[in-house]
Amino acid sequence: MKRFIGFIKKEFYHILRDKRSLFILFGMPIVQIMLFGFAITNEINNVDIAILDHSKDATTQEIINKIAASKHFSIKQVIEKESDMASVFQKGQVKAVLNFEKKFSKNLIKDNHAKVQLVTDATDPNTANTISNFINAILQNYLKEQNKNITVSHQVIPQTRMVYNPELKSVYMFVPGVMTIILMLVSAMMTSISITREKELGTMEILLVSPLKPFQVILGKVFPYIFLSIINAVIVIVLSVFIFKMPVQGSLFLLGLESVLFIITSLALGILISTISATQQTAMMISLMGLMLPVILLSGFIFPITSMPLPLQVISNIIPAKWFITIIKGIMLKGVGLQYLWKETLVLLGMTVFFIALSVKKYKIRLE
Repeated sequence: MKRFIGFIKKEFYHILRDKRSLFILFGMPIVQIMLFGFAITNEINNVDIAILDHSKDATTQEIINKIAASKHFSIKQVIEKESDMASVFQKGQVKAVLNFEKKFSKNLIKDNHAKVQLVTDATDPNTANTISNFINAILQNYLKEQNKNITVSHQVIPQTRMVYNPELKSVYMFVPGVMTIILMLVSAMMTSISITREKELGTMEILLVSPLKPFQVILGKVFPYIFLSIINAVIVIVLSVFIFKMPVQGSLFLLGLESVLFIITSLALGILISTISATQQTAMMISLMGLMLPVILLSGFIFPITSMPLPLQVISNIIPAKWFITIIKGIMLKGVGLQYLWKETLVLLGMTVFFIALSVKKYKIRLE
């Protein structure tokens, strides 16, 4: 036991002396959570639009003022004729043009309807669709205010209520995914070079002839990173809550336990990569390139898994990040407990045992 504790202390000292490893472990996650949290969003704010008002009456001015008052849009310019639309789009000055017909107010009062055309720059289809939805919502809200004293029989008025994220904040979607990616990639990357570093430095022979058993070497390599990664997870969660206002509806204690489990899973995967890699460069490439794309594409972080072809849905089940994203969203946004998340927890626990067992087996093979 004393040898095992001494081995763990040696690993701690080695990590703390390596400034590059400390930067990767603590610096990169902070930079990533801040960068991704602010940059990755499907919301629109201060989008530049142009106005083509053929009517120039009080009603169109009210609508324009209502749009300008929204945080989502900024009236960049007012154009005078339709031929100017192509020019402003080609110059990239605006993302949309709102075109009011002539006698807009008169037609609205006399015929109970008036035409307004929304022309959007669809080089970015998602942004164009979002702009259209927001503009339509503003117009519908204006009409509702104008018609609040008018009743029409047999009306069907749908009422929509958004649960868990009523304000439709995209940060609620992206931050859990970014947290998962950071914890997995950093943990796996750090441990993936631990054993390969011993090989390159020529100290592997010392471990091979030491009285430490293979599972003790594996646990000794993982343990310091568990402690440091927990600190990392606390930093990420604190930034998410206080900077991006992510709620924690469920148990903070359960969130901590599940985070530790996922960290151990990621570290075990990194150790497995380390045992099958000959050099640090190979281990780093596998942990970065081999894990990053599957984690981003097949974890449900950005793209819904149910929308993927069946073979990819099946493959996604072997991605640990998929299960942790479900857990973290369940705890932070839905406030559910272990009675709803036991399956995902067991999957991560099973993966951890599998990765550690396979790492020990591979390490044994290298002992022979």
